[in-house]
Amino acid sequence: MNFLSKLFITAATAVAATSPAFAEDSQGKIQVKAFATLVDPSAKITKVNTDAIGLAAGSQTRADTNVTPTVAVEYFVSPNFSIETIAGVTQHDVVGAGALSGAKLISNANIIPATVTAKFHFDLGSGVKPYLGAGPSYFMIFGEDPDSTAQALGATRVDLSSEFGFALQGGVDVPLNDGGLGLSIDAKRYFMNTTARFFAGNTLALSTKHELDPWVVSAGISYRF
Repeated sequence: MNFLSKLFITAATAVAATSPAFAEDSQGKIQVKAFATLVDPSAKITKVNTDAIGLAAGSQTRADTNVTPTVAVEYFVSPNFSIETIAGVTQHDVVGAGALSGAKLISNANIIPATVTAKFHFDLGSGVKPYLGAGPSYFMIFGEDPDSTAQALGATRVDLSSEFGFALQGGVDVPLNDGGLGLSIDAKRYFMNTTARFFAGNTLALSTKHELDPWVVSAGISYRF
């Protein structure tokens, strides 16, 4: 039985056990979080599909990190089980590594990481509630351009494919007062690939598959009502 199956079985058991008492819970069902979020993707090449330019052996790529504002909205089905989605846009450049070290390849790749997670919250009895979650994600990628090195090699257009993936999540909610205000710290690990296609005019010159697998770490203020 994989992690997701165990998580949902645990969550379903918690819903059954806590739902009758939820009407008496003094906390609200909706929680909104405003985060500062660090996004640290890999962008490592895992496969070369098409190579008309003759990549050197040991050619590799990496993406830069970015800090961006994000917002999370969470609905509590019961005191211990919730569904959460996030909203935000993060922008990254891709540069060369290994034999491509110093090469500027892709600029201004914008990513919307549309994500929904199911979360189970552990009540420690002090108001502090750590949680675990998991769920599907769809990375919408747009706005990317060939950077200076890619342009010098003749690339006129680059496309990064939008793809489905999966996220694991862990974090903690800490109440700051009795009015619903709190502090939240959250970490997600995404498992996500994309395919980069470089074109010279209408000709596909290079197509490579990349492992994104970003760590997404957030901290901010929450309000539950």
